[in-house]
Amino acid sequence: EFPAPQPLSLRERGEGVRDDPLTDAARALLSGGIIAIKGLGGFHIACDARNAAAVRVLRERKPRPRKPLAVMMRDMDMVRAFCEVSPEEARLLTSPAAPIVLLEPRPDTPIAPEVAPGQRALGVMLPYTPLHHILLREVNCPLVMTSGNRQNEPIARTNAEARAALTPIVDGFLWHDREIHNRNDDSVWMVAADGPVPVRRSRGYAPRPLALPWEASRPVLAAGSQMKNTFCLLTGNQAFLSQHIGEMDYLQTWEFFTESVRRYRDLFGIRPQVLAHDLHPDFTLAALDALHTLAADARPVPVQHHHAHIAACMAENGVDTPVIGVALDGTGYGPDGTIWGGEILIADFSDYERAARLEVFPLPGGERAIREPLRTAFGLLLASFESLPPRLDFAARLGPQVRRAIRRQIERRLNTPLTSSCGRLFDAVSALLGICERVTYEGQAAIEMETLAAQVPEAAPYPLGLERVNGLWQMPSRALFRAVTEDMLRGTDVPLIAARFHQSVIASVRRAVLEISRARGLDAVALSGGCFQNRILLDGLTRSLRADGLTVYTHHQVPPNDGGISLGQAVIAADLAPTPHPVSPPRGDGDR
Repeated sequence: EFPAPQPLSLRERGEGVRDDPLTDAARALLSGGIIAIKGLGGFHIACDARNAAAVRVLRERKPRPRKPLAVMMRDMDMVRAFCEVSPEEARLLTSPAAPIVLLEPRPDTPIAPEVAPGQRALGVMLPYTPLHHILLREVNCPLVMTSGNRQNEPIARTNAEARAALTPIVDGFLWHDREIHNRNDDSVWMVAADGPVPVRRSRGYAPRPLALPWEASRPVLAAGSQMKNTFCLLTGNQAFLSQHIGEMDYLQTWEFFTESVRRYRDLFGIRPQVLAHDLHPDFTLAALDALHTLAADARPVPVQHHHAHIAACMAENGVDTPVIGVALDGTGYGPDGTIWGGEILIADFSDYERAARLEVFPLPGGERAIREPLRTAFGLLLASFESLPPRLDFAARLGPQVRRAIRRQIERRLNTPLTSSCGRLFDAVSALLGICERVTYEGQAAIEMETLAAQVPEAAPYPLGLERVNGLWQMPSRALFRAVTEDMLRGTDVPLIAARFHQSVIASVRRAVLEISRARGLDAVALSGGCFQNRILLDGLTRSLRADGLTVYTHHQVPPNDGGISLGQAVIAADLAPTPHPVSPPRGDGDR
């Protein structure tokens, strides 16, 4: 049994409390040990970022096979020795919020490749507690500082939680007796050509409100999304966006969600009259069940996922007139029964119209295809070619039994939803090119392909057209996949193919936006969705549309990914909300 922590103590596996905790923790880290360290919003798991063996052990124990790990460095001199740093990146790093900032590592950096495999960027932060400062001076080297949690659970907040969750992972605990009351992950930012972009808005930023240039007629609680969840409380002209909650597939995350909603509601004295939620039926039922006692008088208002993305971008930029909204992401529930994700909408806060989409393609196996993009790639091959090219050895990677099963799924439409998802198209191309065939974290296949594409800054897009189908402009997915496949069969270098694919997506979206702009007389464009964490896509599309004379709005206060959706839900619901009446919990679940 662990003794109660002293004001500062180190407990190592199989040993008692050490007399000189900081020196002993530093010695353990420098000798390859893995230590749990109590921070400001929760625990971190730390090891020497230069020690490849220590990083591998951390990954095996957590387990976290390839998802990038953040690194804490002593000061800006150390950061500049290991990474390229722009003035804007330095400003973010040294700001009071002290977020993780995605930086380009120097070619000769001694950071172990296992820290961020397949990445073009390294997540770096500076110390932000006295304990961090003293420890980093003691070790005088970069430390991996990843969130202290079991896989898919919230970050450990209390010493008891850390002991229960992290004992199998770490060799010791550096902790103290100061309680953490509000669980809060580190914030993450990147700097694009248009300026800083939040990837995760959490510690240092939440719960600071966003001031909006208009007032909501009634208080709103927006439940956010299934992935990268945040919630938002909107009252008057202030939107209180929560810290990062996480993936809503686990009981512990739902408990963190309801605990945080209660804290925000009571802290700011907001009693919501409207409850905004996503269209996804499973998430809707779970959210209404979790919130029925916390928002008992609130009327539920469903909000389409991609409409919320665009509304979030509009809200943070103070735009309330119609825009052409480009929403590119992985998954969003479409009202037509398909999975959306490559959408161009004409939108304001009260309504939206779908004006263009990515050509739909099959997703054989549904969720399984998301985890195994090789399946999506094979489905796209079947959809893109009348007969598979004979020189294509790609299909052999799946095996004959799996190929037959996928063919049957597509032919019989068994668990094979159609999707217009840009994220899934990126995944499929990444798998086709042999970059990433199985993902272990969200966005992995696309991120690793972006890393290769960045090696070829000047690449021409494939010559593709734009079709008009059932009143919608349709951006090609099958013709693009066919062009990529043929380029691969010609023996073209993979980084060049990846770069041409990126430029082709940019060109297709640009062409569709220009057609819509001419037809509807709109010159304002909002870019949102998780695909705009891709700097090639974000910078390329922003630059080209502005060159065409359009006004382009991007994210600088809330993430373009699902972490910003709750803001969009809130402003839409505030505009749409009818006279409120109480929420009824799902039948049979009210006493759970």
